[in-house]
Amino acid sequence: MKNKIVIITGASSGIGLACVYEFAAQGANIVMAARSIDTLVAVEEELAEKGIASIAIQTDVSIESDCKNLIDKTIERFNKIDILINNAGLSMRANFRDVDLSVLKKLMDVNFWGTVYCTKYALPYLLETKGSVVGVSSIAGFIGLPGRTGYSASKFAMNGFLETVRTENLKTGLHILIAAPGFTASNVRKAALTSDGTSQGETPRKEEKMMSAEEVAQRMRKAIEKRKNTLILTFTEGKLTVFLNKWFPSFVSKMSYNMMLKEPDSPLKNN
Repeated sequence: MKNKIVIITGASSGIGLACVYEFAAQGANIVMAARSIDTLVAVEEELAEKGIASIAIQTDVSIESDCKNLIDKTIERFNKIDILINNAGLSMRANFRDVDLSVLKKLMDVNFWGTVYCTKYALPYLLETKGSVVGVSSIAGFIGLPGRTGYSASKFAMNGFLETVRTENLKTGLHILIAAPGFTASNVRKAALTSDGTSQGETPRKEEKMMSAEEVAQRMRKAIEKRKNTLILTFTEGKLTVFLNKWFPSFVSKMSYNMMLKEPDSPLKNN
């Protein structure tokens, strides 16, 4: 990772921020993108004190021009791109019958189109370096989770998009990693949208029992170095569930329903 140029979207918190510190510790130069520019500037100053080159760029990945600006500013500063980590994401928690359709559109704009926009504009430079595109997906991108229609749909779409880009570039040397962290301790659940589009505010899950964002970042960095195609983290909620879904989909549907039903204030209790 020494002197690699790494772009990280959603870099102001959670997995994104953990990736900033993980890749910086390995000697990479960091490009941080998020809507919260104040947080990014503070991290940029902290990294500068440690002698690490970085740049903070205010970016809303749901806006195409913001994504193009992110890539343009990166090339202007560093002249190349080695790794693009599409981490910016938004979650939701509501029954489909109750949810306002604008919520689903917002999730698609951030989770899917944000990945498409950033990858599109970074691709020419990544082809030059035979670099890596990373999509931070989810187990919800492999299995439809109840109460998360927009989230699952956006992550399924991201997975399909990145798999296709990978196949198109089998001969170019471009590396594509689809990373599915599973439930991770971060603020993504606090920011998750409810049926009317407002943030739920409090996580319904016990964050202290989840994998840390720092461990996810470390595992992702190692997977990039090994140029893996897929990284599914956690065994029971991740690898085992994805495997079982291929052979016993009805069983997995019941299992995921019962798991989500046990959440405090689960929207499934209204069924």
